[in-house]
Amino acid sequence: MAYWICVVNDENWAIVKSQHVWGVSKRWRNVISYVRRGDLLAFYVIPKRIGGIFEVVSDPYYDDSQIFYPVKIREKRFPYRVRVRPILVPKEPIDFTPLVPKLSFTKNKQYWSAPFRRAMFRIIEEDFKVIEEYLRRFVK
Repeated sequence: MAYWICVVNDENWAIVKSQHVWGVSKRWRNVISYVRRGDLLAFYVIPKRIGGIFEVVSDPYYDDSQIFYPVKIREKRFPYRVRVRPILVPKEPIDFTPLVPKLSFTKNKQYWSAPFRRAMFRIIEEDFKVIEEYLRRFVK
């Protein structure tokens, strides 16, 4: 099992929650190709919020249908996708900044948001557990 952070805006976060699918552009197709069934995805909702945790329930696949909102003009469809199922999702995304000092991938605490300039990235289990425990405080 692997653990991932997926970076999403509000509009596409609504799509992930309602349609149970996560997708990336062609630029990130190699990264999503490493995702496997059973992997866990934590969604970072821009700006500075954590949305929830989902489990991957499909192999990566290609689907060019328009369901996501474009982030940039050249990224229109996010066709490299996986199906997901909600595991731990608060009603609203939660402030991420209290987690910054506790996570190993936010090494530079002054510029901690640098890793979030990617569509998704893998993290270690210990960091994922920190995020999971934090979210549990907000889900009843």
